[in-house]
Amino acid sequence: MDMLWSGWGDPAKAAPLPDAVTGLLRDLLGVTRREEGPASLDAVEVPASPLGDEALAALAACVGGEAHVATDAESRVRHTRGKSTPDLLRIRAGDVADLPAAVVLPGSHDEVLAVLRACAGHGLSAVPFGGGTSVVGGLAPDGGRPFVALDLRRLDRLVSVDEVSRTATLQPGLRGPRCEALLNERGWTLGHFPQSFEWATVGGFAAARSSGQASAGYGRFDEMVLGLTVATPEGTVETGRAPRSAAGPDLRQLLLGSEGAFGVITAVTVRVRPLPERRVYEGWRFPSFEAGAAALRALAQDGPRPTVLRLSDETETFVGLAQPDAIGSAQAPAAAGCMAIAGYEGTADDTAERRERAAAVLAGLGGELIGAEPGERWAHGRYDAPYLRDALLDAGAFAETLETAAFWSAVPGLYTAVRTALTDTLTAGGTPPLVMCHISHVYENGASLYFTVVSAQGEDALAHWDTAKRAANEAILAAGGTISHHHGVGTDHRDWYAREIGPVGLRMLQAVKAETDPAGVLSPGVLLPVR
Repeated sequence: MDMLWSGWGDPAKAAPLPDAVTGLLRDLLGVTRREEGPASLDAVEVPASPLGDEALAALAACVGGEAHVATDAESRVRHTRGKSTPDLLRIRAGDVADLPAAVVLPGSHDEVLAVLRACAGHGLSAVPFGGGTSVVGGLAPDGGRPFVALDLRRLDRLVSVDEVSRTATLQPGLRGPRCEALLNERGWTLGHFPQSFEWATVGGFAAARSSGQASAGYGRFDEMVLGLTVATPEGTVETGRAPRSAAGPDLRQLLLGSEGAFGVITAVTVRVRPLPERRVYEGWRFPSFEAGAAALRALAQDGPRPTVLRLSDETETFVGLAQPDAIGSAQAPAAAGCMAIAGYEGTADDTAERRERAAAVLAGLGGELIGAEPGERWAHGRYDAPYLRDALLDAGAFAETLETAAFWSAVPGLYTAVRTALTDTLTAGGTPPLVMCHISHVYENGASLYFTVVSAQGEDALAHWDTAKRAANEAILAAGGTISHHHGVGTDHRDWYAREIGPVGLRMLQAVKAETDPAGVLSPGVLLPVR
């Protein structure tokens, strides 16, 4: 099944907002419903592909024939940009400025190599396309030349499982649910469940350094990766002879998070864990975000660490976004304070032991156990937020997210700085936006902050958000945060990423790209500025 071309996910799961939410939007934010809905796919004006017969024939020869090269309007529209709110507003308005010239579907590592060489020979760029879930401009290259979307969906196998070493080798086009199902059949789990899980792919997880919602227990995806096979215009890179090595810098870490700029990931070897016997999720309430953050820090630093650990601030808790499927219903939280979710997965004994010890820590630091129902609702609805975002857009609201991370000592200042930047820039006609935040991932030394913003769209929502996003990015760097914790760099964060790593660091990465991709075929302008 293809994702909804003008929104998120499965069209059958889209649902209008409850009356309680539309009333809240109207009364608090001055949101008025848009008179016109999104353009229909048939109404989008799509120019003919600029590729000539020779280039198309060359691409077809690389992938086993014309059946695996698409230049029709629908295929190209479905591969235009990603799923950020600006992406959706533009595509809903029929804006196809970032349209690929063709969609190419390789079926093997060698075919990917051949496509990259054909692109170099015909003056084309290539952008790897997994689930199409980028929210940072990762699928809209700069460079001013035609590009092909390199759709990796045919590379969708579980290649092997090493039960002794507890590793699995996966192809990049495997979507999250299929990957998990294949491993579960053999008694294993990857344990990687980002919000994009239902649509994102293994290759995308690696290319963007994804972090799943159970990262407190299973770790980030880059911590799971033990080996990579990468196709570049100059040949193949193989990494990962052992779980750890002192043989020079780790090329895995260089390629993880490179977002297709250095090469195309064609195989990923990951560590896997036994399928848990038991999963338990429960809700806790804290009197303030500060108190809740202190409790999360205690567990992250001194243990025991739950598998899932997250905390919503007062605003997010009041609105109910801590449990997206409860918004506007009787189950939405009503009391003051902050909602935390703690989850435990593993053997029955381990789960019970960690839960008991963690509960003692949380209660001792001011937490109130409010039972399993909030935790189970969160687990049931944890992939619903993007659908809610689409419904908000339909209702005339603007809704978008951004995230960052910092060391624990910098988290309070970072939280305040970003909230202030967003509130100041998005306040229109005296009506401030709704700015919500949660701690989504914790580490011994720091944590991530995930912000959700809702406001009226106004006359020019894109320009308004661009101003706010720039202000937030500046606030992040000034407060000591990283420009992205798990969404990635893409083109949206590229200029701030360059400042974060500094001029010498930027030249180092540009030198790597010059060696692996001298013709500038791969995702120009994504991650790094075009030289």
